[in-house]
Amino acid sequence: MRFLIITGISGAGKSLCVKYFEDIGYFCVDNLPPSLIPKFAEIYQQSKDKLDKVALIVDIRGRDLFRDLFPSLEVLEVMGITYDILFLEASDEVLIKRFKESRRMHPLSQEGRIIDGIIEERKILNELKSRATYVIDTTSLTPRQLKQEINNLFVSGQAHSGLFINIVSFGFKYGMPIDSDLVFDVRFIPNPYYDEALRYKTGLDNEVREYVFNAIETKMFVTKLNDMIDFLIPCYIKEGKNQLVISIGCTGGRHRSVAIAQKIYSILTSKKHRVVISHRDIEKDNKGVIK
Repeated sequence: MRFLIITGISGAGKSLCVKYFEDIGYFCVDNLPPSLIPKFAEIYQQSKDKLDKVALIVDIRGRDLFRDLFPSLEVLEVMGITYDILFLEASDEVLIKRFKESRRMHPLSQEGRIIDGIIEERKILNELKSRATYVIDTTSLTPRQLKQEINNLFVSGQAHSGLFINIVSFGFKYGMPIDSDLVFDVRFIPNPYYDEALRYKTGLDNEVREYVFNAIETKMFVTKLNDMIDFLIPCYIKEGKNQLVISIGCTGGRHRSVAIAQKIYSILTSKKHRVVISHRDIEKDNKGVIK
């Protein structure tokens, strides 16, 4: 039996989570007033295993009712119900963009700026986040990647190290990813762009990867970068960091950065880290590509 409480910052993806948890067999209740959690828990206990997986979505939409959450959690503990808390968050910039694109108002800023509501909500949820069993930062995640992360945690049973790693390839000509923690410039590596046979291919193609990794500089760089990441990951986990964004850039974000990002992704995956990869600019430098 599993009793899960899903919460987090408005706009971080809780609505998507409901769909994904329903897909994996959870009975989900969205926007449940926290004061009703103990009552629902009684039903849960009396269901005689008919409800073996339950997810309750509780967030700031309940306004003043939200303050009942901590007393309700204490009641669950008295009842002997073991629960987990999944907390979703994202960067301020991404949250603002999502609210603007959806034309929704933040629950705490109906008559003010979105950023004011976000700041206030972070203050209110700070203690709850510190008590979370799992924290997922959706800043750089696509819906598919969020679904995969949920499957990793709640279906596949992968070990939860507390650190989620996102590998991003990009082109410097389009600007650096604003949420980067570590940025590596690979423009010192020979550029496949100047080979006519490779110009319109990408770092996902075998020919480009072979070209990039035929350079001794590439092999040395990947070895040293791997050593650095191995050193840094335990340090970040010790400091309580929950997401690490490693950005690898070349000129256009189409060849070298993609090939090397894929290699680092493969290495980290083989070590059982929680990691996803995205190629931000891979399709931007494709003028003249014959399809």
